[in-house]
Amino acid sequence: MKKKKGKVILIILGIIFFLWFGNTFTRGIFNMGNTTGAVISCAMIIYGIFMDRIKEGIKNLWKKRAGKVTIIAVMAIVAVILVLAGVTMGCMISGWTKSPENNSVLVVLGCQVRGETPSLMLEERLNAAEKYLVSNPDAVCIVSGGKGTGEDISEAECMYRWLTSHGIKEERIYKEDKSTSTDENIRFSKQIIDEKKLGTSISIATNEFHEYRAGKIAEKYGLSHGSVPAPTAWWLIPTYYVREMYGILAEKLFG
Repeated sequence: MKKKKGKVILIILGIIFFLWFGNTFTRGIFNMGNTTGAVISCAMIIYGIFMDRIKEGIKNLWKKRAGKVTIIAVMAIVAVILVLAGVTMGCMISGWTKSPENNSVLVVLGCQVRGETPSLMLEERLNAAEKYLVSNPDAVCIVSGGKGTGEDISEAECMYRWLTSHGIKEERIYKEDKSTSTDENIRFSKQIIDEKKLGTSISIATNEFHEYRAGKIAEKYGLSHGSVPAPTAWWLIPTYYVREMYGILAEKLFG
């Protein structure tokens, strides 16, 4: 009975996770985050359905020397993946909990624009940016993001229009409209900061999971930084958290 209950729970969890990750596919989002999540979810479902056969196969494999080596290697790989997932999650938490300085230069990182309208994730960042700018009336901001596929205007222009329509004065906003990556967001914003002699301290407005990596890039370009994190919509959390784990690892390895 306990074994059957365990199978059912595993299958149900697999289905829940598959739907949670899979809902982003239906909205036109395809990346390493939801792809990884979908694969893991399917593996959970398959294991739950064929649990007895799989366990029996593992027992038989363990009886052979090559089988033992294979099983140990797979377990080691799984352990490394779990450790890396835990470490990168810890990095993300440390990133979004770093308090910003008052009235520092706010760099708002771009995200997808649908035509001329900010996507949900970009609007989340703009809401966080607006709150910071209202609370810090002497702060200026740099809206950073170029024009990508499916975008009728640059992300910087979209953010500029949104902020000014919400009462932020035009003279407080600088546009950086050439960047196509987080590294370029920070690097090109740094050029504006140097040109306008705005100092070396910034606050970064982006989704909470993205703060750590953005901050590390800022440090690479000699900028001290704090976080103005935007909360991510619940249905996007697993997809973008898993995707960001890849991003952090890539930055560590190749940054």
